[in-house]
Amino acid sequence: MSVQLDPTYRANAVDALDSTEVDVLVIGGGVTGAGAALDAACRGLSVTLVEARDFAAGTSSRSSKLIHGGLRYLEQLDFSLVREALKERGLLLNSLAPHLVHPVPFLFPLQHRVWERAYIGAGIALYDTLGGARTVPMHKHLTRSGALELAPALRDDALTGAIRYYDAQVDDARHTMMIARTAAERGATVLTRTKVIGLERDGEKVVGARMQDLETGRTHTIRARTVISATGVWTDDMIKMTGVDFPFHVQMSKGVHILVPRDRLNMNTGMIMRTEKSVLFVIPWAEHWIIGTTDTEWALDKDHPTASAADVQYILDHVNALLRTPLTRADIVGTYAGLRPLMTGATKETAKLSREHAVAEPAPGLFVIAGGKYTTYRVMAADVVDAAAARLGGYIPASSTAQVPIIGAQGYFDMLAEVSALAVEHRLPVDVVEHLLGRYGSRSTDIFALIAADPALRHPIPGASDYIAAEIVYAVTHEGALHLDDILTRRTRISIEVPDRGLTAAPEIAHLVGPLLGWDTETADAEINRYYDRVHAELAANDAANDEAANTARLLAVR
Repeated sequence: MSVQLDPTYRANAVDALDSTEVDVLVIGGGVTGAGAALDAACRGLSVTLVEARDFAAGTSSRSSKLIHGGLRYLEQLDFSLVREALKERGLLLNSLAPHLVHPVPFLFPLQHRVWERAYIGAGIALYDTLGGARTVPMHKHLTRSGALELAPALRDDALTGAIRYYDAQVDDARHTMMIARTAAERGATVLTRTKVIGLERDGEKVVGARMQDLETGRTHTIRARTVISATGVWTDDMIKMTGVDFPFHVQMSKGVHILVPRDRLNMNTGMIMRTEKSVLFVIPWAEHWIIGTTDTEWALDKDHPTASAADVQYILDHVNALLRTPLTRADIVGTYAGLRPLMTGATKETAKLSREHAVAEPAPGLFVIAGGKYTTYRVMAADVVDAAAARLGGYIPASSTAQVPIIGAQGYFDMLAEVSALAVEHRLPVDVVEHLLGRYGSRSTDIFALIAADPALRHPIPGASDYIAAEIVYAVTHEGALHLDDILTRRTRISIEVPDRGLTAAPEIAHLVGPLLGWDTETADAEINRYYDRVHAELAANDAANDEAANTARLLAVR
């Protein structure tokens, strides 16, 4: 059943909240919460998911956009975690989301002779052996000249040789949103801009939640037999709301990335390099490179983490150590910062399957999942729904999401094989059809239908020519976008992909979606101004010397 997450869907779903009791209420619309909603719905449970902002508005839109096993975990001897992640990578590449997850090569430059090739080579060989090479090509050892052929941007003296291996990448925000859409098509109700403001109790048992519709200001109560908190870096806020101590807490770590134009680095491969703290990636991203990440403690605003001048300089210094022509701040077209929810204090009794995440029931009927990594979201979701199912009792099927493709996956390969014919049929350039298939998969037929109904929607967006008008309309009619920021930052990546951060595109996009969202001129102007304020605040934050100054600058756009 095709479900459109449009304003009518949302209004009807919100109206039904007070008269509804569900088996599972999921709090949090990041990848784990969306995955939990899908997992529970696939087991035949009634499900409502609520999210205070937008799908993937937090950590799940601000990752390195990699689906990977995690080479660094091999050094920690966490073989089970790597094997688990590589298994999930294979599922996503082959069946669950091949339209959204794609293989990408990485070069690992070697800077020490003999011992480093043996040491790193053994690790990458083990990586392939644990499952990596079942879905992507095997790694390959390269001489210095061979590596420089793939990456002429590197200095001759920056490496003695290299190893090329493969991982995968994803548009994390789109993937999360499409998991939520898949959950909706399986019968779940999924709502954004609905903030939980309290828990409902029957004695000590949690039996639902009170929430505020942030679009109208009205409050609602939803009854639920079980409640799942998948709130990431907001987990400790849930602890306060619950009034009981959890067996674990979440500590925030900030990761920053920058984007530079593709033509600034003459390379035919991504790259990974060691730093004194962790690793730094250079990741191909359409017409750009994503370079990151940092790893620093963060104890400031959770909603709006931002990159400081120090963060940006750290990234530039490390990547420039290998480049013939250094990158400068003038090359940067976008930055973003995300917060990793690092779990602390977990015990063997609370950890499930992996040291990386934990599930607990701190109060009867309330289940909390914390920690983890993006790649293993499906395993995390299954774990927490297993726990909720045990509380519900009776026969509830095991998780089946390993066999449930994300919408757009089925039929994707067939359409990919017919790109030229589709381009002719719909009078679109081949590269546009390829772009659409990589974002919507077989649901590109919905975009084609919009264009057929209104041919003007085939035109590129002024100021963001990589996207066409039909995609903007679709974000509202099918993908649950309610605000300009939802569209510019998560349904598309205009906010980090064009040098002006989407300032030129914003008015045109507001003009396209205003009628669909019921905006009058005053509301549309307010949306545009709010987006402008956000962009200028982030740019000011990027010039700030440290986290405290950057945080202050960014929050000026919130007040």
